[in-house]
Amino acid sequence: MEHQPTKLEGPTVHPSELSFRKSSYSNPQNCVEVADLPEGAAIRDSKRPEVGPLSFPTIEWRAFLDSVKGEQL
Repeated sequence: MEHQPTKLEGPTVHPSELSFRKSSYSNPQNCVEVADLPEGAAIRDSKRPEVGPLSFPTIEWRAFLDSVKGEQL
């Protein structure tokens, strides 16, 4: 399956160009990887990277992180 480039409010980034890192909230059974984008973040399931990433604008990603850190989720 060919993945489409990730597009937010900045330059287009192809998924193969992203540098993913494992989330500090992941565990061996549930792994999420995160990559920085020029205008946000991309996440993917490390067990199924072929599915491709989901992209979020900076404001939405920051709100999600604040909710996780505040244990609101």
